[in-house]
Amino acid sequence: MEDLNEVNKLIAERLNHLEELKESGIDPFGSKYEVENKAEDILDNFEEYEDEKVKLAGRLMAIRTHGKASFADIQDVTGRIQLFLKYNLLGEEKYELFQDLDIGDIIGVEGEVFKTNRGEISIRVTDFEFLTKSLRPLPEKFHGLKDKELRYRQRYLDLIVNPEVKDTFIKRSQIISYIRSYLEEKGFLEVETPMMHRIAGGATARPFVTHHNALDIDLYLRIAPELYLKRLIVGGLEKVFEINRNFRNEGMSYKHNPEFTMLELYQAHADYHDMMELTEDMVSYISEKVLGTTNIVYEETEIDLSAPWERMTMVEAVKEYTGVDFAEIADDEEAITEAKNLGIEIEDPLSKGEVLNLIFEERVEDKLIQPVFIYDYPIEVSPLAKKIEDNPEFTYRFEPFIYGREIGNAFTELNDPLDQKERFADQASKREAGDDEAQMMDEDYVKALEYGMPPTGGLGIGIDRLVMFLTDSSSIKDVILFPTMRPEN
Repeated sequence: MEDLNEVNKLIAERLNHLEELKESGIDPFGSKYEVENKAEDILDNFEEYEDEKVKLAGRLMAIRTHGKASFADIQDVTGRIQLFLKYNLLGEEKYELFQDLDIGDIIGVEGEVFKTNRGEISIRVTDFEFLTKSLRPLPEKFHGLKDKELRYRQRYLDLIVNPEVKDTFIKRSQIISYIRSYLEEKGFLEVETPMMHRIAGGATARPFVTHHNALDIDLYLRIAPELYLKRLIVGGLEKVFEINRNFRNEGMSYKHNPEFTMLELYQAHADYHDMMELTEDMVSYISEKVLGTTNIVYEETEIDLSAPWERMTMVEAVKEYTGVDFAEIADDEEAITEAKNLGIEIEDPLSKGEVLNLIFEERVEDKLIQPVFIYDYPIEVSPLAKKIEDNPEFTYRFEPFIYGREIGNAFTELNDPLDQKERFADQASKREAGDDEAQMMDEDYVKALEYGMPPTGGLGIGIDRLVMFLTDSSSIKDVILFPTMRPEN
């Protein structure tokens, strides 16, 4: 914990420095500065920059004064570089001003690139400009910022003192950029759909509720964009995608945040096999672009993202990892008995398909380390997926798993309006019975299907979880700049 008395003392000293700057005619919160160079570029290309003049700006991270010569470290978005400042180069006034600077102050510097006797690439400063006064001291320099709760609440500090955090979020931006370019190259059109819905649909989840004063109606923050995107398929936009926030009023954990980023895409005249191929190809492409390889290490486990990925039906996966063969189970009662034999408690009456899904979640998911598609899900847990023609207890649905975690969801989309209305009605009945995660009846969406939606493949991928794998981050909070946090008081 910070020593508040010591911090307050340091802040008081910095406020005095602030007044001294003002008295000397220097604006402590500066103005525009023409930056021409970045630290990383100079460090990576020393031969080109040696003895050349450079001009860059950044935050002071260390100051070491030796009489009439000083060394300092300045940090910009690309990294740190050493400064060398000398009394006879800067002149008395500028050199004394530098002696009054504090760690965390932001300055602009001009100078020549050289290498010290110890071989460290540095800038021999010929002039500098004061840009911003830092009034609060950074965390203790030798230990950085290690308190995770504080890091998440004060991400700005985290980014300053933990360089690997900055790298994570730069990679996150790159991942999203490459997703866009990949899909655009495949002919997909990026679209935007509403964030506030009159009916919460497109997923099985508890929504957040808000109120529109002018219309005097309750609205829901969207739990998924699915039903709006499929309306666009009905309208003739044959390949669409959206990357945006979803909101689900559920629990928080290392892999769940109430607001999260999803990629959803839909392709007319395709099915879930096409979506499997797109998923494995896109993920391996992104990994290669961002990391230079498809072989990653996540939590000390090697994972091969290269295509093709393994494929197993849910029935096959449950049989392989538990020995229970649902192809041989006759009814709900027998399924429940098998679950209890595996030590899974069941209190509410469940159907055979619901029990299969529960056993899979409880006894199989965490064993799926290498990338795998689990496909053909029970119809009871797949209200928006098309039935398998010769096995109508199941649907054309899959989920991709990596390291025991589901990273997406995909269907051959249900485009039969009569079947869809029946499944909405079933979900509505569950909702009336107290299941507040069950879906609502969406009459307008059924109406859209009645105009005709072509056979369609759809896919959703959780961007945050994908970023976790590609940056070796153990918590979803590590890949969301400002995660939802419990109030401090």
